[in-house]
Amino acid sequence: MSLRVGQGLDAHPLVAGRRCVLGGVEIPSDVGPEGHSDGDVVLHALADALLGASAAGDLGSLFGTAEPRWRDAPSSRLVEAVRELTGRPPVVNVDVTLWGARPRVAGAREEIRAAIARLLDLPQRRVSVKASTGNGLTDFGRGEGIAASVVVLVDVPEEAP
Repeated sequence: MSLRVGQGLDAHPLVAGRRCVLGGVEIPSDVGPEGHSDGDVVLHALADALLGASAAGDLGSLFGTAEPRWRDAPSSRLVEAVRELTGRPPVVNVDVTLWGARPRVAGAREEIRAAIARLLDLPQRRVSVKASTGNGLTDFGRGEGIAASVVVLVDVPEEAP
């Protein structure tokens, strides 16, 4: 077993009239994350964490905004593409932290955990989702944007780079 940790971070401004998708779940909100794809900061950070654990680059370099096929795409497709690229190493666990004053995700926490677990073929008990309002500090704490940090533990084959 060759356990590796990957860390991902993503942030987007919130804009009026945009769907709010977090962790693959649509959250009722009057604002949503601006982005080339669906703007799902949780799944973007997850994809970057998976890439990091496999030393396979970063999301922006591999799936940039210049590629029209990712325009408005569900971020679950990005995670699937990353899993294929990295050889689908088993994920041991996932820890997600959302940071922002809005939208409130407490009511959707279990649904987000379940969506991530399904996406990674992982028992839901191995997926943690937490949130912090930011207490009015920074743009996130004032509700102007949303950020996600994700840490994953992956069992990468010994012959991987």
